[in-house]
Amino acid sequence: MPTTPDPSAADSVERVINHVVEKHAEDLIDLRRDLHRHPELSWEERRTTDRVVEILEHIGWRVTPSQRSGALAEIGEGERVVALRADLDALPVHDLTPDPWASTVPGVAHACGHDVHTAALVGAAHALAEAHGRGQLAGRVRLLFQPAEEVMPGGAVHLLNHGALDEVERIFALHAEPAVDVGTIGVRTGAITSAADRIEVRVEGTGGHTSRPHLTGDLTFALAKITSELPAVLSRRMDPRAGVSVVWGMLRAGSAPNVIPDQGLAAGTVRILDSVAWAGVEAVVREAVLDIVRPYGVTAAVDYLQGVPPVFNDTTSARIINRSVDAVLGTHHRTEVPQSLGGEDFGWYLSGVPGAMFRLGTRTPGGATYDLHQGDLRVDEQAVGVGARVLAAVAARTLNG
Repeated sequence: MPTTPDPSAADSVERVINHVVEKHAEDLIDLRRDLHRHPELSWEERRTTDRVVEILEHIGWRVTPSQRSGALAEIGEGERVVALRADLDALPVHDLTPDPWASTVPGVAHACGHDVHTAALVGAAHALAEAHGRGQLAGRVRLLFQPAEEVMPGGAVHLLNHGALDEVERIFALHAEPAVDVGTIGVRTGAITSAADRIEVRVEGTGGHTSRPHLTGDLTFALAKITSELPAVLSRRMDPRAGVSVVWGMLRAGSAPNVIPDQGLAAGTVRILDSVAWAGVEAVVREAVLDIVRPYGVTAAVDYLQGVPPVFNDTTSARIINRSVDAVLGTHHRTEVPQSLGGEDFGWYLSGVPGAMFRLGTRTPGGATYDLHQGDLRVDEQAVGVGARVLAAVAARTLNG
């Protein structure tokens, strides 16, 4: 990891950032472990918010708690404003890690790395407070500690409705990436995530005996046809370059092997790479589901929730990240990453102002590669300081450059 000596008053803002984050490295890891021990689900992140607010107020940030959970904070003066965002919530997943700081909340864990995101943004807050005190910020920095990223509609919409981006010219965020080594930042110009929607199809029929399917609507068979044929229909009705993916996570029907049930449910996600195609996919899904079940004597009701648009990194914002990485980590610490089919409600912010999200490497070099949203996710904790340095440098470079 890059290190720097104590900065003098004439030092660059990047040297100040590196020094301050290094000084607080142990505290930031302790914070990450504390958050990991006490994960909170979406809209319930009150303890997490309190921990963050306490630190921010202590180091001089002007803090405005959000309704329910989450907070906004600001430092600096002037008309120009840049925003940095971290998400606070955990997942309804059992923590399977052997670490002493494993979750103490049964069935809830930070399996998506949001504890790392939050601790990194707190580290950036330390560095930016120091830079502000030295007169090295040509404007204001706003921090968005956002609740409820893991649900639809997410906390981004909530903060946007409360003016989180008022006066903001650019916004940046990071996301843990367990397939990239710690100390490396993944950057991409253009879409880095995909649109993600939620779909539920409720099927109803008369029900009956499995010996007489011709006298009733064969609901279970119709449900199976939906799950297999809808992805196939979309592959022909939508532009294949849009990368539409339908994956079912829940199927429910029946309680006995010889009874055709009178109701059933299929639920899953629709993910799509292209924002233009995303705007039209709901209508195609609704029409296709009705066409699929029509021959089987049952009815279907589609509950389609438009979730999040793709996160689209504009060219200037991606360039700011690249130059910031080079300044605080050194050259050869960044790589280009592919577009993911994962969804991220950070995309809603980018529908209003330009900005970018970067991938924060969390894998120990030579170590295991984990997957997000799994209870065994483990991160190399050096990633906290790396993320803090890059976030702070991005904010300073945006204002000063």
